[in-house]
Amino acid sequence: MTSAADPPRPPTPHPAERAKTIAALGGRAAVVPAGGDPGRADRVSPLLHHVHADGSVSVLLPADHELVATAWQAPRGELAMMVELADPAPVPLREPIRGLLWITGWLRALADDEARALAVDVAETRPDPRLLDLGHGAALLRLVPASLVLADAEGTHAVALDAFATAEPDPFAAFEAGWLRHLEVSHTDVVGALIRHLPDNLRGGHVRPLGLDRFGLRLRVEAADADHDVRLAFSRPVRTAAELSVELRRLVGCPFLAEQRTR
Repeated sequence: MTSAADPPRPPTPHPAERAKTIAALGGRAAVVPAGGDPGRADRVSPLLHHVHADGSVSVLLPADHELVATAWQAPRGELAMMVELADPAPVPLREPIRGLLWITGWLRALADDEARALAVDVAETRPDPRLLDLGHGAALLRLVPASLVLADAEGTHAVALDAFATAEPDPFAAFEAGWLRHLEVSHTDVVGALIRHLPDNLRGGHVRPLGLDRFGLRLRVEAADADHDVRLAFSRPVRTAAELSVELRRLVGCPFLAEQRTR
């Protein structure tokens, strides 16, 4: 519980929006039996995965994979499975995973015509030459979602399917990785200027750019004792590159900011 003396937590995107962003970024996927240990040895890395707007997941596997045969042999042609999506940081960190999205549901084997129609649907959003292998050494399965759980620096949250379906990815998700890598490599002076916003006990650690969304910038402080994630909030949510530029200049302490805002 937050007491009156505790500082307010900076605003963040809704869990459904954060989950949709992880899904849109793609990340690294693994398929594991529902209810099992996500770290178990029989986790399967698909050739290709795609999360649809409604939370269902298309999974491309080698046609001779035992999971494909098991799905066809299962009652009703479906298995209770979970797809785990990992959200890796765009810059190399000693703890690289920023968040995890677990989508649990029923993995279904598909007839040839269903698989082809689903592949076309995936290709419209995410063209990938591996889809051409469908029917030629690869099989497409579909996970129908029953529940979604998000775990990231803000905590662990159950995400309602209807909230996920209506959520939009963060508007800066598409170029976040390139921008953060550029900041890490070419603008260490900017990262250094942001240190003034950190608590005194974290200023001696190695500060790295971790994330960007419409509510603020996230930094990872790699200290001797542990890693610490810090969110630097914008003065208001932003949606355009121009608005983002103003907020980043404010965080850095640009002396021309006031002049820009009056124009």
